[in-house]
Amino acid sequence: MPQTMTLDEKLAILCKAAAVRQAGNDEEHSRLVRLVPLPPYLAKVAKEKIGVDFLIKGGWNLSEAEAEFGSDWLIN
Repeated sequence: MPQTMTLDEKLAILCKAAAVRQAGNDEEHSRLVRLVPLPPYLAKVAKEKIGVDFLIKGGWNLSEAEAEFGSDWLIN
């Protein structure tokens, strides 16, 4: 099971993402943002409203949603 990311780790990544976006590197910003686990409630809403393909193809970190809903939550 993946190790849980601390709040400090999440904030450090998001601060770096903000800095690279401000420097004009939108691609790196997008990559960094997707490293931070999507909160389970947002993952659930995205699954219902946007679809499973958005989450899978988007490369979102779904580790917290999997921990809360189970490893097969995307297909059920």
